[in-house]
Amino acid sequence: MTSTLTISRLTKAFGGVKALSDVSLDVAPGERVALLGHNGAGKSTLMKIILGLVAVDSGALSVCGSAPGDPAARAKVAYLPENATFHSAVTGLEHISFYLRLRGQLTSGAMSLLDRVGLADAAKRRIGTYSKGMRQRVGLAQALIGHPSLLVLDEPTSGLDPVSRRDFYELLDGLAAEGAAILLSSHALTEVEARTDRLLILSGGRIVAEGSLHDLRRKAALPVSIHITAINGYDTEILAALPNAIQVDGNLHVTCAQDQKLQTLAHVAGLKGKVADIDVIPPSLEDIYSHFSRRDGQ
Repeated sequence: MTSTLTISRLTKAFGGVKALSDVSLDVAPGERVALLGHNGAGKSTLMKIILGLVAVDSGALSVCGSAPGDPAARAKVAYLPENATFHSAVTGLEHISFYLRLRGQLTSGAMSLLDRVGLADAAKRRIGTYSKGMRQRVGLAQALIGHPSLLVLDEPTSGLDPVSRRDFYELLDGLAAEGAAILLSSHALTEVEARTDRLLILSGGRIVAEGSLHDLRRKAALPVSIHITAINGYDTEILAALPNAIQVDGNLHVTCAQDQKLQTLAHVAGLKGKVADIDVIPPSLEDIYSHFSRRDGQ
């Protein structure tokens, strides 16, 4: 399947300082890819290049089969910045209607777009009365105009409450199911951990790790934590049977390497009659992100 976004060995420097070095990535139709990185890692520069706002120094780039910034690419790409800004005196309905006209589309679709992002009830209120989260949803409604093939989203859940964040990712799931490619950046690692297909970690202008969460766990090879709740009175016997265990807040904790997980669980299972419960806690995305960032010297 042809990728919607293809980047090969992209390099960009500002004043002799490299913002991006030898970056290669692709996003396929229907794929949700999260771009992770600390401030200054190069995420914003990469997004500006994809949108055609910044020229590359070297490398190849194809956006929906065209060069970035070309009319054909712009017609198929939608962008949502972290802090969407709108004229406070117009209503949400007026704003979306205006952008529909700019895209040569019927304004009759404005209410449907606002309803899709949960703003139908506030459509005729002035945007100046909207909360930050509501303004972010106006920006998302604007991004959906024209059924884009590629959505570039910069911290898209900024200002959204937990329910709105859930609704936002459900909307992204639907767009991906319809074939849209999605590239989003986020510092909210727990959000993207379960709601994206692939993760890219950008550090110092380079991609230092990429893959599914399972892939990154395997590559990082971080230890697994096993939390054991002992039946009353058996803590001491379990500690004696598991030399590496420690006691924390009344529970017993054991860590082991990934390839020792099954062996350790079998050992714990052998203590039946003494163990009330077991929780296996794999490395989180935050742990993995910190691992690869530290490895890169950040």
